[in-house]
Amino acid sequence: MSPLFPALTDAPPDRPALRFGDRSLTYAELAAASGAVADRVRAARRVAVWATPTWETAVGVVGVLLAGAAAVPLNPRSGEKELGHIVGDSAPELVLAAPGEELPAVLAGIDRVDVTLSGDPSSSFGEHYDALAPALVVYTSGTTGPPKGAVLPRRALAATLDALADAWQWSGEDVLVHGLPLFHVHGLVLGILGPLRRGGAVRHLGRFSTEGVARELNDGATMLFGVPTMYHRIAEALPDDPALTKALTRARLLVSGSAALPVHDHERIAAATGRRVIERYGMTETLMNTSVRADGEARPGTVGVPLPGVGLRLVEEDGATPVTSYDGQTVGEVQVRGDNLFTEYLNRPDATAAAFTPDGWFRTGDMAVRDPDGYVRIVGRKATDLIKSGGYKIGAGEIENALLEHPAVREAAVTGEPDPDLGERIVAWVVPSDPHAPPMLDELAEHVARRLAPHKRPRVLHHLDALPRNDMGKILKRALAGTNG
Repeated sequence: MSPLFPALTDAPPDRPALRFGDRSLTYAELAAASGAVADRVRAARRVAVWATPTWETAVGVVGVLLAGAAAVPLNPRSGEKELGHIVGDSAPELVLAAPGEELPAVLAGIDRVDVTLSGDPSSSFGEHYDALAPALVVYTSGTTGPPKGAVLPRRALAATLDALADAWQWSGEDVLVHGLPLFHVHGLVLGILGPLRRGGAVRHLGRFSTEGVARELNDGATMLFGVPTMYHRIAEALPDDPALTKALTRARLLVSGSAALPVHDHERIAAATGRRVIERYGMTETLMNTSVRADGEARPGTVGVPLPGVGLRLVEEDGATPVTSYDGQTVGEVQVRGDNLFTEYLNRPDATAAAFTPDGWFRTGDMAVRDPDGYVRIVGRKATDLIKSGGYKIGAGEIENALLEHPAVREAAVTGEPDPDLGERIVAWVVPSDPHAPPMLDELAEHVARRLAPHKRPRVLHHLDALPRNDMGKILKRALAGTNG
């Protein structure tokens, strides 16, 4: 099988590979440093990586993969209980960290390896590649219980990154800029391993800022990856920041993921720059499933078409009957299969079995509609975003987008709550643009009814100072039930 990182041996030695702030590595330096890590961890089965936004994290993960072991990225912001669960469940033999990095007590009993720029740039090394061997164990968010470790094989990494290269025309000439955390698949797999597989470069901002985005795109970067909260900040800054406007105009590709980008922010960015942000859809267990193609239509509110090699279908509520009407209106659960999928939840054969249909389709739990031309629009999670009201199946996402088009709404989330007449009623959680002049229920209900349909209007309204979000900017809807409006 072909290696994950052919550029480590094939790219010109002085070609830039990684840059974090003012610290940068060429491909020769990356090959030497990651090869040295590989030599030190080669006997291990699983290796934890203290995943700070630094080049040491990138080098550490690449070294673990070269050695044929599985990397377990650890979120430095995890609480003691969650971190203890992950470490106990994955049982890593080693932990990688930057020199001088202080690690929590729960890691004290694990042998530590500091990642440095050691290694002989002229030495040769071989990459251990087994398509089905575990590459990463990435833990899910744990919204329905303790986090589960999704075991991602090397085949899944290669399949996703090569499919994205096809969809995005991604090449070794591209320079990617982002400020994403490196303990999720978005920032780590797409944002670090993606450029390295292509032989291109990545410039990590360390911490996202619109100033950093403008600086790097105006200095030759060609691609930007972000999450909706980042693009919202960009949209807010554009009217007063000509350097940022110029930078986005220069970018070859602007990509948003991890949650839906509100249509309002799509339109503000497009109006200011003439450039469309494209969206893709994936999750920890599947890596990437769909994307708007670089040579396709960037249709706001959609996540494009299935990537090469990915099978995708929508099914009815029984979880087995395929939806046959791709009319842009019929809601079904997304199921996928392909080489991009994980192989198991670590130590959880029960959860693994429950996640797949008998004929091998993975149950994503995401609800979507599909247009006649194949474009997919995610309308929410089955558990939290599918609202059954008055005999209709309604996705929370389209109502949230409609609310965000109202000038008095800065942020919005939509949930359902029990209703004796309707089954469920639609509840809007809104952060006002002006806290002193919050929008009222009647005006928001009328606003939504005009744009969508009367049965999709909110029946209850809560005003909040902020919406609860996780590290990737996703709204934590389960936390809203305990929030006072």
